[in-house]
Amino acid sequence: MAAGLLAALLTAGPAAATPDPGDAPAGREKVSKSDAAAARAAIAAGEIPGQDEIVHSANIEHLVNIPKDTLAGTNSDLAFQGRYAFAGNYDGFRIFDISNPRAPKTVAQVLCPGGQNDISVSGDLLFLSTDSSRSDNSCNSTTQPATEKSSWEGMKIFDISDKKNPKYVAAVETACGSHTHTLVPERRNVYVYVASYSPNAAFPDCQPPHDGISVIKVPRRAPEEAAVVNFPVLFPGEGPDGGGNPGSPTNPGVSKTTGCHDITVLPSKDLAAGACMGDGILFSIKDPENPEVIDRIQDNVNFAFWHSATFNEKANKVVFTDELGGGVGATCNEAIGPNRGADGVYDIVGKGDQRKLVFKSYFKIARHQADTENCVAHNGSLIPVKGKDIMVQAWYQGGVSVWDFTDSTKPKEIAYFERGPLSTGSLQVGGSWSAYYYNGYIYSNDIVKGLDVLKLDDRRTDPAKWVHLRELNVQTQPDYFGFHW
Repeated sequence: MAAGLLAALLTAGPAAATPDPGDAPAGREKVSKSDAAAARAAIAAGEIPGQDEIVHSANIEHLVNIPKDTLAGTNSDLAFQGRYAFAGNYDGFRIFDISNPRAPKTVAQVLCPGGQNDISVSGDLLFLSTDSSRSDNSCNSTTQPATEKSSWEGMKIFDISDKKNPKYVAAVETACGSHTHTLVPERRNVYVYVASYSPNAAFPDCQPPHDGISVIKVPRRAPEEAAVVNFPVLFPGEGPDGGGNPGSPTNPGVSKTTGCHDITVLPSKDLAAGACMGDGILFSIKDPENPEVIDRIQDNVNFAFWHSATFNEKANKVVFTDELGGGVGATCNEAIGPNRGADGVYDIVGKGDQRKLVFKSYFKIARHQADTENCVAHNGSLIPVKGKDIMVQAWYQGGVSVWDFTDSTKPKEIAYFERGPLSTGSLQVGGSWSAYYYNGYIYSNDIVKGLDVLKLDDRRTDPAKWVHLRELNVQTQPDYFGFHW
């Protein structure tokens, strides 16, 4: 436990980010001469934007870009509270004052290395996920081999009552670390669902069957007492791998399920959706300490890695994303096609514990990207328009897409923003990690370029401007038109 420790507010340069499985940090990968030549030819022909060139649909405006500052690592997820945006980075996190979305101001930058620093907030508490082997649980920790018995991974908790001076107040070690996490907030406590997995056999506590999630209970008034209260098994089964998808070679090209990548909860409906490598699940959170699976699905034809999930407002649909290539591949091209590395749109049919997930369609951006651009379905959120199902979503170097899935069988893109490739000579990982709608604006955390703020001007999304939230953690979906935390 790291109770009472002050956060390491930046006074020196940040430590290097640590590579993690799944969502990979920025880097370079050589591509073939033919791929590089094809990228340059596509730019010359006007088929894709020029290197770093910004292009967008007529109904979306790019207001501002705030480049990285002292935190030089990979930018990751976003959370929001009042007039503040919280941006994760493999080296720590940054707090912005977004009271003027056209001119965000940095309030604090906190150095606390431990990729991927998935981030969320609730009241006076901020939560960070650590899914890289660290020497200890402090913000001064260093990387070390996962086989070391002293290695630490898990959840870190900060007090953000003073946004200019966050304080590190607690740490909870969890089995297999914390790749992502999801909050289930209550008045007195915050429950944290910790999603973790690893294809890396070097992590002793990630060995199959790692077929559940860690549930942490955090008392709001005494966060230093935070502790794991349960490890519900979501994929019960016989054998050394448990009951999840066996993956390749049984299902070629599909990830073996050894945990979950991401979980989205809908507290107003007591529902959650889990994107769990080779499986998608729907489960009940009526008892937040003891979630129970309602339905489980697989797509062994087109889905390689179930990455994240988004409910619609009525909770009769859920969108799952497939992170084909782990986020570092060039998969938005003609060769890969429209159904792989895409979103899967599912209807939720039936009632209560008899509800089922029924596949309806795939959605993928039709704008082909260069073979030097990593591009695949990634993190997004609903745009709250009553009677419509509209979502904004990050596609790495495919940019930001706004799309309508009101008709589950015929999803369509209605707006977009993107940049041309970072390079035409090598595949450099970058682009939008997360793109979320919050109180009238779209915020995108670009892995390399920093924070982008966009504004939609479209009659189909204009009603969303009247919906204002006090707080938004996208994986804890609010009831946009009713009570929300």
